[in-house]
Amino acid sequence: MSFDTPLSLCGPLRQPQQMLAEQEYSGHTSIHDDAMAEKLGFRAGPIEGPTHFSQFVPLLTQLWSNAWFERGCFSAHFQNMVVEGESVRAFVELPAPGATRARAWAEKADGTPVLEASASLGPDHGTTLLEERMAKLRPPERLVILSDLHVGMTGAEDEPVRMDADQHMGKLYPFSLKQKLARITESSPWYADGTASPWGRAVIPLEMVSVLAEYSNPKAKFPVKQPVVGLFADQEIRMIEGPLFVGEDYLIRREIVALSESKRTESYWVRTRIYDAGGQRLKAEMLLNHATLKESFAGYSAARKDG
Repeated sequence: MSFDTPLSLCGPLRQPQQMLAEQEYSGHTSIHDDAMAEKLGFRAGPIEGPTHFSQFVPLLTQLWSNAWFERGCFSAHFQNMVVEGESVRAFVELPAPGATRARAWAEKADGTPVLEASASLGPDHGTTLLEERMAKLRPPERLVILSDLHVGMTGAEDEPVRMDADQHMGKLYPFSLKQKLARITESSPWYADGTASPWGRAVIPLEMVSVLAEYSNPKAKFPVKQPVVGLFADQEIRMIEGPLFVGEDYLIRREIVALSESKRTESYWVRTRIYDAGGQRLKAEMLLNHATLKESFAGYSAARKDG
């Protein structure tokens, strides 16, 4: 007997913790600060979106074993913010035997959607959720905050990066990997003990790949008008020759691949490529929709009208 009923893996309810309350960029606090969030009409500072990625890793490892760490891609659209104290559960729909793509999503305890995603195993990922979303973007009518950006613009310089266990990750990420591991929702000895890892090296957790890719972002010098407050609206992390390792030197190169606009935001989509230290072998990529809030930019309406 067989059924066509879709079945899913699900993880336990978790309460992710806020670690960006003291985040600072361009000389001001971020949307993760409660006061700033409330000023912009949100009830409290949200948990950073990629924090939720950790809840999917045990489920995806169950599907694809260690290959997930080496060639996995998680492509997510954030739907509703989560604040500290709220509970979240991750789900992954079971793919057909041998399939290398699965639908994934996260919900709050009351069923409120947190994110939707595609999870896939390379090298042939097919079209990811964010690639589908980018294909449907309409050209922005008139940009103010992002008027000096254009598709194809690249970062000002190559950015050498690394993540050591005790390394403070700067004003954008005011904590270390060790501090994150003390509060991460899904703990694994692979993240701290190289002798426990199948690769003989401590592995950077999926959610911390976002930190590795973003903490040197100011070096790109993309001419976004300031001061402005932004948030992550869409994010994809793709391993090509993974995993990425703690204490390893890498080189980052960035490119703007799309510009878009919504009622409340202007967005620039950046593809961040993470290479080995010599810049020759591509190890991983991140696609990130930086959504800047129009109402956070002083004089936005007047500037748009005058433009």
